[in-house]
Amino acid sequence: MKLFPNLQGNNRTAAQAAGVVVLMGSLAWASVPFYDWFCRVTGFGGTPLVAAENASEILDQTITIRFDATLDRNMPWEFTPEVRTMDVRIGESGLAFYEAYNPTDRPVAGTASYNIAPYAAQGYFVKVQCFCFEMQVLQPGERVMMPVSFFVDPEIVDDNEGQYVHTITLSYTFYETDLPFEEDTAALDQALTDTAQQGTDTN
Repeated sequence: MKLFPNLQGNNRTAAQAAGVVVLMGSLAWASVPFYDWFCRVTGFGGTPLVAAENASEILDQTITIRFDATLDRNMPWEFTPEVRTMDVRIGESGLAFYEAYNPTDRPVAGTASYNIAPYAAQGYFVKVQCFCFEMQVLQPGERVMMPVSFFVDPEIVDDNEGQYVHTITLSYTFYETDLPFEEDTAALDQALTDTAQQGTDTN
């Protein structure tokens, strides 16, 4: 079956090309949730794998985990790892914390992106629980410790390249995001309360 049968020559070619562009754009838009899921399941693109439980085997071999923290240039938080490095046995559950602080006078919501290096370790670093799975909201002056539970899959020692990995770097970058509706409402209610209270105090 031919596309655009009523068009001839260059006109048909141009129409077909435009149709392909529209189709690919539609697929790209629809594939965003799928791509995110695919990365979590496979570790593709530096995304750590996600598991519901810890590894069933713990090896005697240890590996060093480095923790890195950065902020988008528009993100007003302070954000640092509690420790910079941690040695864990392969397959052993590790628990690390990142500290976040909102120094502003307003609630700020943030979402974290994350990455694993080197490439050979990307399919073997597995998260069990992580603050990065959902949006974080810090109130003015609030400081929190955010946990991430993880392990290194023992199968890394059988990988042609992974077996030579001795250090894995887990990197997070926080971006400011829009506040949830309830946070906006709470902030508005508080502002109205403060205004009403000031009016009462002046009478």
